[in-house]
Amino acid sequence: MEKPQITTYLKTSCGWSNGVRAVMKKYNLEYTDKDIIQNPAFRWEMEQKSGQPLSPCVEVNGVMLADISGEEVEQYLLAQGLVGDPAAPTDVPLNAACSDEQHAAMRAGSPVTFRS
Repeated sequence: MEKPQITTYLKTSCGWSNGVRAVMKKYNLEYTDKDIIQNPAFRWEMEQKSGQPLSPCVEVNGVMLADISGEEVEQYLLAQGLVGDPAAPTDVPLNAACSDEQHAAMRAGSPVTFRS
């Protein structure tokens, strides 16, 4: 199976973004992780390519999947035959936003803990 070319536009710490990262890890996929918080140029690039400002966005073999969860990314990869059966479950939810506590910690600059 040929490995797909994947670029992700993710936040440093975010439930949705961590779900996408978990899918990449689950299938041992190589990808370019463009952190839109640490580098505003990546956010601009994401908005230009996707036509909208919401993240996560994942580009797979030139196809932009905009405002998508890890669960939806996994479904797309399976439907396209880009990955086989999952090797193992993930340790984070694939389809979950950050909790209010996690958002407050991010605003305060505190470490963020994600729970399954």
